[in-house]
Amino acid sequence: MGNTTVINGCRVASDRIAELGGNEIFVFGSNIQGAHGGGAAWYAHQQFGAKWGVGEGLTGRTYALPTMEGDASLKKAVEHFISCAKAHPELTFLVTAVGCGIAGYTPDEVAPLFREATSMENVYLPRVFWDVLKA
Repeated sequence: MGNTTVINGCRVASDRIAELGGNEIFVFGSNIQGAHGGGAAWYAHQQFGAKWGVGEGLTGRTYALPTMEGDASLKKAVEHFISCAKAHPELTFLVTAVGCGIAGYTPDEVAPLFREATSMENVYLPRVFWDVLKA
């Protein structure tokens, strides 16, 4: 599919994901209400089965990460995501630049929350997160 690549030991998720492989999960930023009306959330709902009304967790071929409720909430949501990814090594999680669109965060603010995921073989992060984490 071309959704993943490994560059200098970094597992990189593609910036453009049109289809998912059999075990791939599209990880996107949402709001806690699960109103997937814009950006990657809308795309996840339209293309990969993100369920309307579910603002956090696995639905369809997606994982919703609430990004609109503030820093503490986002940190806790990323911790929940990492626990889920650890519990599901059979799945490959393709993380988008969550929080860096409509929510208004920068990669410098969000990428460090995913530091633990850098050692997880089933999690692929966007290049902009790796740029921050490897700096």
